[in-house]
Amino acid sequence: MTLTINDGQRYPDDCKLHGIDFRHRNIVLTPERRNELDIVNRSVNRAIAPKPSLFSAASEEWLIWPRAGDCKNYAVTKQHELLARGWPSRALLLSEVVLPSGEHHLVLVVRVRDADYVLDNLEDDLQLVVMTFGQYLWVRVQSPQDPKLWVRVLGILQPVTAAN
Repeated sequence: MTLTINDGQRYPDDCKLHGIDFRHRNIVLTPERRNELDIVNRSVNRAIAPKPSLFSAASEEWLIWPRAGDCKNYAVTKQHELLARGWPSRALLLSEVVLPSGEHHLVLVVRVRDADYVLDNLEDDLQLVVMTFGQYLWVRVQSPQDPKLWVRVLGILQPVTAAN
């Protein structure tokens, strides 16, 4: 995966492992960190105008901070912002879901010690992953060990849990 901003500058570092910690899931969601997630989710949702994609995910570049974009642009921009704020990559996993309409959709899952949260361009409020089970069918998620790899989700985010 290579991320691009609309001026053509590339962000290959966003696709590298940051903040290696073999204890995994040790990030405590303090009020300050929760506020940071909320601010990033809302600010990105407001800054990017929604624009449906005309291409498949594999045939287009995923842009950081475009003026207008689809769910992929929102998700990678949120991931980029949180990486820049010092969050480890193993806690920031892009995830593909299917909406009730049948449309494939990309969200960012933030993994902390006791829960997983969804940052979504369709929702300004943070959501617990478990609260999305009636609304999303989970398809695949980035591997916490290598952001360049994706794993299929079998059941309720089992590969993510098993990878720890």
